[in-house]
Amino acid sequence: MLKIDNINLYYGVIHALKDISLEVKQSEIVTLIGANGAGKSSTLRAISGLEPLKSGTITFKGTLLNKVPANKIVSLGLSHVPEGRRIFPDLTVRENLELGAYLRKDKAGIKEDMDMIFSKFPRLKEREKQLSGTLSGGEQQMLAIGRALMNRPEMLILDEPSMGLAPLVVKDIFDTIVEVNKSGTTILLVEQNANMALAIADRAYVLETGTITTSGDAKALLNDDVIRSAYLGE
Repeated sequence: MLKIDNINLYYGVIHALKDISLEVKQSEIVTLIGANGAGKSSTLRAISGLEPLKSGTITFKGTLLNKVPANKIVSLGLSHVPEGRRIFPDLTVRENLELGAYLRKDKAGIKEDMDMIFSKFPRLKEREKQLSGTLSGGEQQMLAIGRALMNRPEMLILDEPSMGLAPLVVKDIFDTIVEVNKSGTTILLVEQNANMALAIADRAYVLETGTITTSGDAKALLNDDVIRSAYLGE
């Protein structure tokens, strides 16, 4: 579904991504793990059209994304839940969700999908008319995921969904990611909580200073002594 081939990305003179190649097959959960500054978020931003590439290609469902603007990429069926959630704080929960469906042509199914989001996240239903900026961190993350799902994406990319959240809330978020995947949405997950990410993923890639150093079956990496020492605090 997604193929990244030898991409290079620079911020000024800083070489942020160095010949990154990876792929995500339909219906998989694939995770990118690595330390802060490894290039995980830059990879997701490149996929979404938010950062221009110096070289290499990104292909989604056979369409080359290199010159496709970000709003068109969303309309192709790829939704991005950014780091820090980036909800619209001065809009209500419902208005944020409605904006998630802005590019959809099948307006008839929007109410049905809104009901589906509220069934996944009952707390959002309770706060439907509340300004989003007044929600807790966990509720804002639920809203960011719900907003992305309102686009009915074939693939969902998530950037650090557990950041700053309490352990119980993190468990809820990860349970939701698994549920979304089981309902047919392909997932690419960037996550600093490597333990939880590897536990739910099919495959994983390890990024170090802009380079992929290891990749393979997620459960195998979860039990790899080198990975456990470097990323799982063991």
